Amino acid sequence: MREIVREWGRIGCIGFGGPPAHISLLRELCVGRRGWLSDEQFERALAAVNLLPGPASTQLAIYCAWRLRGNRGALLGGLCFILPGLVLILALSTLFLAGSPPLWVRGAGMGAGAAVPAVALAAGLGVARPILARARERERRLARVLVYGLAGGAAAATLGPYLVLLLIGCGALELGRSAPPRRGALSLQIWPAAAAALATRVHALLGTDPRSSATPLFARAAVLSSAPAGTGALAWTAFKVGALAFGGGFVIVPLMQTDAVNTYHWMTHAQFLNAAALGQVTPGPVTQTVAAVGYSAKGLTGGLLAALVAFAPSFSFILIGAARFERLLVDQRVLAFLAGAAPAAAGAIVGSAIPLTAAIGQDWQYAILAGAAVALLALRRGVVLTLLAAGTIGALAVLLGAPNVHA
Repeated sequence: MREIVREWGRIGCIGFGGPPAHISLLRELCVGRRGWLSDEQFERALAAVNLLPGPASTQLAIYCAWRLRGNRGALLGGLCFILPGLVLILALSTLFLAGSPPLWVRGAGMGAGAAVPAVALAAGLGVARPILARARERERRLARVLVYGLAGGAAAATLGPYLVLLLIGCGALELGRSAPPRRGALSLQIWPAAAAALATRVHALLGTDPRSSATPLFARAAVLSSAPAGTGALAWTAFKVGALAFGGGFVIVPLMQTDAVNTYHWMTHAQFLNAAALGQVTPGPVTQTVAAVGYSAKGLTGGLLAALVAFAPSFSFILIGAARFERLLVDQRVLAFLAGAAPAAAGAIVGSAIPLTAAIGQDWQYAILAGAAVALLALRRGVVLTLLAAGTIGALAVLLGAPNVHA
């Protein structure tokens, strides 16, 4: 257990660069240096977590610790992986999301925030490339993937809070097409049973009796989230980020933006760009961006609550289902659902660049956005380095007299 604390904490402190860096560090530790897992075991674990919603690299870190010391190891390893970045992003939130930050901090936030749309575009294209490569093998499949991707992009740019329904809908359509029911029955008949099974599992985890109330679990969540800017709304937003985000960490950006800025008014467009930038430049999973949103909504307590709710599904998936990963990898229904949801998620990440660009407030920020796009897409520079450079340029620009807005 001490080794888990030391090694997973080390990765949590130095894991800059997002999922590719986390996966590389975990492979080096568990397969290369210590031999705790074989190459095949590691690859199959990586394939399994990529089939799950939520942050895949976080789930992989939890799973590797579970392989060593069971549920206790999974809890300890996951916390040690997450906490360093969480502490840092909350500390930076007090600086960058404060009511009246210093001038240079305001400029740094504006510069880094201006680069975020380019980061979203690069991330979305990175997710989309392997999906398109696999789809090109079959012409009809390619057409459906493109339709799902375009639908996801349009939803991220226009629908805001309904993006989750679009992702689930694309998955359900592909599931219905790939596994048609017999005798003309409706393919979506599987969904009431699946929802009932999920509700039963959640009630079991919470220690409640599903028969104690006629109100369905998700109806209760909807009632809580309808309270304007309340704790229930923050918890529901964080739950969507942690449990319904197919396609990688950056798909949380369009999921959060509408709730945080337009619906509940927890933060301004400029502050949301700052929060998204903080999620990229800190170590650990990008999902920690939700902590910055929570901080802006309810202070330190809100940041911790949002992080707890967002990461709870990842721990639950491993603690409950890690022993069933092998079956997950060959379950045709799971694979079919992801074949529809994943392209839509990739499109959503690309589409999120549109409202993020619209959030830019000053003309000089567009020059930084253009430079960031060249650095990320043409020169293949790293995300962290690009955002730090953009922040530095922004700070210098504001100190030299460039117009700035803090609203």
